[in-house]
Parts: sequence; C-alpha cells; structure tokens
Amino acid sequence: MTKKKSRFLQTPIEPFAIEAGLTADNILARMERISFQGRNLATAHRVWQKMLEDDVTIFLGMAGALSAGGLRLIVAHLITHRYVDCLVSTGANLYHDLHETRGQRHYVGSPHADDAALAEERIDRVYDTFASEEEFIGNDNWIATFAVTLETRPYTSREFLHLLGGHLWKTTGRDGILTAAFRANVPIFCPAIADSSIGMGLSQARQIKPGSGHIDVIGDIIESANLIIQRPRTASVVLGGGTPKNFINQACVQAEFYSPDVGGHRYALQIVTDVPHFGGASGSTLEEAQSWGKLATDAARVSVQADATIALPILTSALATTAPPLLARRKPPVFTLASRVMTVDGLRVPGDRFEEANESAV
Repeated sequence: MTKKKSRFLQTPIEPFAIEAGLTADNILARMERISFQGRNLATAHRVWQKMLEDDVTIFLGMAGALSAGGLRLIVAHLITHRYVDCLVSTGANLYHDLHETRGQRHYVGSPHADDAALAEERIDRVYDTFASEEEFIGNDNWIATFAVTLETRPYTSREFLHLLGGHLWKTTGRDGILTAAFRANVPIFCPAIADSSIGMGLSQARQIKPGSGHIDVIGDIIESANLIIQRPRTASVVLGGGTPKNFINQACVQAEFYSPDVGGHRYALQIVTDVPHFGGASGSTLEEAQSWGKLATDAARVSVQADATIALPILTSALATTAPPLLARRKPPVFTLASRVMTVDGLRVPGDRFEEANESAV
C-alpha cells in the first residue's frame, strides 16, 4: 500500500532556468518557486499589486541615504504614478534629492578610500559614494535663504516640505522626490527632520531671522493620525526601517486611540537588512507589529531581508510592467496641500487637533 503523501509536500521547488530576454516581471514570477529572499521578493511583487487593487492609502517609508545611492528617481516615479500616496522619509534622503535636483551630483567612490585625504579636499563619503562638502554648504544656505521668506510661525514637516518642493520645482524645473510630490500633491512627512542637513539649513535660517525654521513635529503626529482616521484602510511599504517605519506604524496606533475602527495596516511590505533579535524597531518583524495593533492580524505581508539598492530596482521594474492596468483603475486619495490645513478627499486633516471620522472640510 502506497503511503499518502504528506500535506507539507505539495508544491515543489522549481530550479531557476536561465533564458535570454526575461523581463523583471518574468524573473520575479519564476522566483516565486525558488527559496529564501528570492521568493520573498517575488511575494513582495504580489503584495504590492494587491495594495493597488484595493482601496487603501499606501504609505512609503524611506530610511537611510537611498537618494545618494541612486534610487531617488525610482521613488519620484512611484509618487508621480501613484504607486504610493504618502511618503515618510529621513531628512538625508530628501536632502540628497534636493542636492541632485539643484543640478549637482554624487560620485562613484570606494569604501576603502583614504578618508583623511577626502577630508583635506572637503569630500564627504557615504560608504562607496562621494559628494562635495562645498556643494552641501551651498544647499544649506539655499534652504536657509528660502526658509526666511516664509511667514514666521510653526509648520508641520509636511507643509514645509510641500513649500520647499514647490520652490525647488519653480527654480529648477527638474524631476526629483520633492518636486514630484509637489506636482502630484502627495504629502511628505519627515519626523526626524532635525537629524539632517535640512534641519541644519533651518537652524541657519533662525540665525538670520529669529523665529524662522520652526518645524512642528508633534503636528506631524496629529496630521498623520488624522489622515488614517479619515481613510482607515492603509498599507505600508518600508525601505530600510528606521524612523520612517515606526512613524508610519505609530500613526495607526495613534489614530485608533481616537477612532476604534482603524485596526492596523491591511497590507505591509518591508525591505530591510536589520534583524529582529537585537530588539531594534528597524529589524522588527511584521508579526511583532501585529502585537502593537500596527498591522491587522489578517494582513497580507512579507519581509524581504535584502539591500534596497538590489531589491527595489528589480521590484519596481517588474511593477512597471504589471501595475499599469491596476493604476488605470485605481482611485487614489486626493490631497490639497497648499494651505496650512491639509485635506484628503475633501476631509480635514489638521495638525492641531484630532478629528472625528468623516468630518467635512467645508
């Protein structure tokens, strides 16, 4: 009598066969039947497609210095074509994006360079990437000069970055993260803006004009939570963990305090290199997030343990082929960002008080 095959042994691994001319979506489709992080990356492709099929607000978290690493125009593309609806970023990513949008460059370097020699020539190093300290000083002064033109009052990072993106677009006319978000009316939050050269530029603005450069980071918390109160079905795509990852997740927790129907993200995808067993938020698992109420218990989710500079170009190149029909049918949230109080789909998203769900902007 033949023993019944175990229920665990149903789907065989398919060795990846080399074939000329495969597109990124073809490659990821085949990677669904290999193992380890390759399969997880293929699953991430499927999860992101599910986000685009559903009526959810998609948050993108961007940590580290991925703009300096060459990924800024990928993120600009995701914003322009509404693969995502709200960006939460480190200041470094936005600053390095501003640097290149202003017509300056980062350069191929080496992690084994003589750092003393670099310092002597005022060259800054980000692992294997070089940039000019003199150009960075010019950026800081440019930010300060802009900031002192604004009304002297507190601004959420979202309001300030929209204004900064508009000024950058008007003075350069070039594509980038800040300019794409301005043109597409997509909000950007930078909850740790002080921990960046944008913050340094704002501090220099205050030296020029007392009271300027005032960023209301508590207002960021209220705005982000109000966004979820008004649109409680959400999804999260996180690149690299860090402050953006936790800020996106805590917005659900804060929103649920005032609106019990929130229930955490319905979809979550993270591409991280950190590991969970040291207890840091960057490496924490999506399952751990469920214990906090940051993620719905039935959420479609996947973690990809990989460098974003490897995974994101492959993933987004595949989506460029598979997502257009989904994007054509998608009805993303509509923001107004030009005034002090943001709205989404005609509903108020203020930064000074928590709203009742579905309270009209009129």
